[in-house]
Parts: sequence; C-alpha cells; structure tokens
Amino acid sequence: MKIPQARVRVDFAAGTSVGPGKIELLEAISRSGSLSAAARSVNMSYRRAWLLLHDVNESFAEPAVRLSVGGRAGGGAALTEFGTRLVAAYREFEATVQVQAVPRPLSKAVVPKGGQSRRPLQRRLEPRPAVRKKRQA
Repeated sequence: MKIPQARVRVDFAAGTSVGPGKIELLEAISRSGSLSAAARSVNMSYRRAWLLLHDVNESFAEPAVRLSVGGRAGGGAALTEFGTRLVAAYREFEATVQVQAVPRPLSKAVVPKGGQSRRPLQRRLEPRPAVRKKRQA
C-alpha cells in the first residue's frame, strides 16, 4: 500500500507562491552553484528554471538567489541568506503537513457498540446460511 503524500504550495499573495518545483530548484542551485547545472539536475529547461527563479526573486522584498554573470571564471548562482531561510521554512512546513497525510487508525466511530463484536470478523463477513421454512401439511 502506498503511503499518501501531500504536495504543498504556499500562496503568499496574488501571484506569489512557492511550491515543490521552486524549492527543489533552489536546493539544486545551492548544491551546484549554477543555474544551468541546477536545471539539468532537476530535469528542467534552462528557460523554465530562469523564469521560476526570476519569479521567486521578484516575489519577495529580498532576492532568494544572487546570479553572477559569466566571464573568465564563468557565471554562477548562490542562495542568499533569505533563500536559505525560505527553503528551510518551506521544508519544515512541508514535514508538518506530511505528518497529517499519514493514514490514521480507524476511529472509534467504526468500532461496534460495546467494543468487540461477539462474532469473529471472519464469521461476520461470511454470508448467513439460508433458512428453509418447513412446509405445513
């Protein structure tokens, strides 16, 4: 049986949200130090990654990632302090939500009145034998 999971998207304001895709991209940027490498590692086009990153950076008062332009050493990308806090806060919130997605034991509402049934579960699920009426002569 597969354990249920919740996918969390947090809406901050109209048009401002953070979800699994943006957070995964930010984590990949943190690991790789490059937007293009991060995009490849999460199977995303560079354009899509750039648009998501631009959206995150424009949505908040502070940027989540600082980009440096290429040159002799090449360009790069790094999470800001705010970006690191954003990822950590999202993952903490997501973990809290996942706890609620775990299946719960059956509630007391489905237990027969008086606790345990007198008949074992196997017998309760078997069909009752047909009762034949005696013919009157």
